[in-house]
Amino acid sequence: MSDSSAQLRPRDERPLYDLLIIGAGINGAGFARDAAGRGLSVALCEKDDLAQGTSSRSGKLIHGGLRYLEYCEFRLVREALKERSVMLKKAPHIIWPMRFVLPHSPEQRPAWLVRAGLFLYDHLGGKDDLLPGSRGLDLRRCPEGEAIKDDYPKGFEYADCWVDDARLVVLNALDAARLGADVYTRAACTRATRRADRWELELTDTRSGEVRSLAARAVINAAGPWVDKVLKGAFDQGGKDRVKLVKGSHIVLPKRYATANSYLLQNDDKRVIFVNPYEGDKLLVGTTDIVYEGDPDRVAIDEREIDYLLGVVNRYFATPYTRDDVLTSFSGIRPLFDDAQDNPSAVTRDYVFDVADDDGKAPLLSVFGGKITTYRKLAEHGLDKLAPYLPAMGKTWNETAPLPGGDMPGADFEAFLEGLQCDYPWLEETTATRYARLYGTIARGILGEARDYADLGEHLGADLYAVEARYLVDHEWACSAADILERRTKLYLVMSESETERVAAWVAREVEAPVGARAAAGVDSVAAS
Repeated sequence: MSDSSAQLRPRDERPLYDLLIIGAGINGAGFARDAAGRGLSVALCEKDDLAQGTSSRSGKLIHGGLRYLEYCEFRLVREALKERSVMLKKAPHIIWPMRFVLPHSPEQRPAWLVRAGLFLYDHLGGKDDLLPGSRGLDLRRCPEGEAIKDDYPKGFEYADCWVDDARLVVLNALDAARLGADVYTRAACTRATRRADRWELELTDTRSGEVRSLAARAVINAAGPWVDKVLKGAFDQGGKDRVKLVKGSHIVLPKRYATANSYLLQNDDKRVIFVNPYEGDKLLVGTTDIVYEGDPDRVAIDEREIDYLLGVVNRYFATPYTRDDVLTSFSGIRPLFDDAQDNPSAVTRDYVFDVADDDGKAPLLSVFGGKITTYRKLAEHGLDKLAPYLPAMGKTWNETAPLPGGDMPGADFEAFLEGLQCDYPWLEETTATRYARLYGTIARGILGEARDYADLGEHLGADLYAVEARYLVDHEWACSAADILERRTKLYLVMSESETERVAAWVAREVEAPVGARAAAGVDSVAAS
């Protein structure tokens, strides 16, 4: 595996890449993996941590977008449903099927309309769809109805998939690095100058302020909510903003029903809210849809959003939730292409590309919109648009190639988990499952020859031990406790303040330690398989 601590080179050694990608959310990481696999020399830069923005604050679903059918987004839904099956095979450790129960509320949509939409949803994905079709439910008689008020006796059930969104980004970046890409985190693109055959660029370390230079034959601006800001800043391009920023907020509640299904709840404003099992004993509830005009770096949930989400949940659930039940919350900004829709829920989730080459000079491709489910197709289509400028670029390759950790025979996660538990019988079931879900087949490389918990090093809190934290620092670009606990493991949900401080102190020591000292201690022998 490439060393994840790649350093920026000094000015006088300005390297020339085929492609520089700005923004390491899901679109940027997807571009990097695809391009590196096509034989291009690639650099991926991100001003923060991988997935620190929108791509770790989504609803965490790989789905076709059932409600998009109301807006006649048939191409988008068809593509997303096809990608749902593709992604299930590529990353069975971080993506898995879920059943969604939709209690019927006739005030919003008549039953025949819901049934017709589900029929389309069942068939738009084509013959390769891996998930079972929808069905009607009598909520008075089935276990899924026990959590729902008697006011809603009828319901429907359909299938979609869960995804660990931040892990999806990290795994794409890992594979891009394996294929030769250089990944620079905490490195903002702050200046870009177009020459006839290349871009000359400066990256600024957002911690030290150090500036480094590089060059690239082509640039992709995949900065998400910051795409217009990058254009006006580093590239000095004016003009009207083409991204509509829409805030989506989620709250986390205790899970109080026994079944494993999710719920899709219709609201009287025609929107829908997902209630999904989350991290074992919790529920993830969202999302809101609010046009946002503030700083994307400072986005946060507001009181009205909390009331809104609780109101929808309490409309349907038999046992009410209060503000005291809210365990935590997060908000993200969806960078949607501005198609002049007044209703944020009606703004297209499709993606749009803009290629600017200034009469045949080095191209700049900017990405507007998109959704996590279709990131792989977005990358394919975007690179196809750059093909005339990059003749050395190979063909599309990654539809069947598994993501790191996903190389399980038959994409059978349960069989893999059983094998991992046999190999490490001393691991508690919850810990073994967590390792299997986060890392897939990489888990064996992290655990190595460990025979008991003492072999995992210092206990940092919950079931986090030094060997796992060390792997994340040395191979997955983690530089802070938040990188580890929020985006790579979600252990912040179960750790105390003192445990979080312990992790922060440990990371500070490890990040500052010389590479040679870590290697002498055997750190770099932890290899991802």
